[in-house]
Amino acid sequence: MENKADFTQGSIPQKLVGFMLPILGALILQSMYSAVDLMIVGQFGTTEGISGVSTGASILQLFTFVMVSLTTGVTVLMGQYIGEGRAERIGTLLGNAVCFFAALGAVSSVVLIAFARPIALIMQAPEEAVELTVLYIRICGAGFLFVVFYNFISCIFRGMGNSKLPLLFVGIACAVNIVGDLVLVAGLGMNVAGAAIATILSQAVSVVISLFVIRKQQLPFSLTKQDFYFGREIGRFFKIGAPLALQDVLTNVTFLAICAFVNKLGLEASSGYGVSQRLVGFVMLIPSAIMQSMASFVAQNVGAGKEDRAKQATKFGMLIGVVIGIPVGLLAFFHGDLLSMAFTKDAAVVARSFEYLRGFAPEAVVTSILFSFYGYFNGHSRSTFVMVQGLIQSFLIRLPVSYFMSIRENASLTGIGLAAPSATVIGILICRGYYWYLWHGRKHEKA
Repeated sequence: MENKADFTQGSIPQKLVGFMLPILGALILQSMYSAVDLMIVGQFGTTEGISGVSTGASILQLFTFVMVSLTTGVTVLMGQYIGEGRAERIGTLLGNAVCFFAALGAVSSVVLIAFARPIALIMQAPEEAVELTVLYIRICGAGFLFVVFYNFISCIFRGMGNSKLPLLFVGIACAVNIVGDLVLVAGLGMNVAGAAIATILSQAVSVVISLFVIRKQQLPFSLTKQDFYFGREIGRFFKIGAPLALQDVLTNVTFLAICAFVNKLGLEASSGYGVSQRLVGFVMLIPSAIMQSMASFVAQNVGAGKEDRAKQATKFGMLIGVVIGIPVGLLAFFHGDLLSMAFTKDAAVVARSFEYLRGFAPEAVVTSILFSFYGYFNGHSRSTFVMVQGLIQSFLIRLPVSYFMSIRENASLTGIGLAAPSATVIGILICRGYYWYLWHGRKHEKA
């Protein structure tokens, strides 16, 4: 490995920030997908189109998060193999993973296409936006295999400590998506259909270019035809990724339920919530970048037996997140209306979006602490714990609070937004307790 991709030595801040910045850049560009879709549909489409893209994108996000969680298992294993000096195992790992994700992606496409309408109805999409929601889900479902391999290829390079190539791939995809939206939605007036086609087309172009780039790279492992089979490495990365995927499924079910709660409040609330979720995506960029980079960083040091270095990196990640999260949270709390205006000119929709952001704003700070813990535990292959605590905070705090706030007379989205940071604080307390137990409590038990 090149020294810059070796996280087991050198300055922790320099190595971690250097690895995290391209990941952050990739996440920013990736957030542009749904943001640009919603922005252009909001400016050149209809209010029903905003709701259709918002609800449909929430469904696609659920399936995508499952795939990303499973690829995290591949990333962690790669980091551990590299840290242990066993890079020869990576070829078999990736060959097995390709077969697995190809099959899972195909099944997901069938489900999205066949059950688009029941899904839209379960989501309680406003009556005026049901058909547009179904259309968005089906178009994205038809090209979902490109979404799967777009994320899988990025996980390969992050596992090798290379976060710059994924940034290049997402940059290409984002550019194609923007051009596609301008041509299909603004130019040809295709509304929701144009936004969905542009999204899938951008992923497809990025996958093709990334495969070409991979062939030109000198990789620290060999990958042969014999590696492509359903082998034991699937079980190894699935054991790490499956709890995270299950957590994402169930956690996103709570978010989908919250979306359904909001949809019952009417078209303006549904569209306003959809706008706020695009902004929430940007608020969560720093915490997400910290979590992804932390998992790879910690995994290498765990493989090399450098636990103290892994702990120091985790604390540094929390510090970065809090320092950046404070001004981001203040911006969302005091100027969320101005941010929302970038997506729509409808004053009522802007007002409802701002309502949600005022409640959600503290999440910009506290979630960085929680996600740093996530990255640390995932790097130790303790994803089952991450899943359990995530489900506790989602089902016992976020969902009940959101429901209660949605059924109050003259319900405001601010209360629904506040459910997220409330649940996160509980998650931090659980993670802190488990961290103490791992490195202090168990020592007392042994003594």
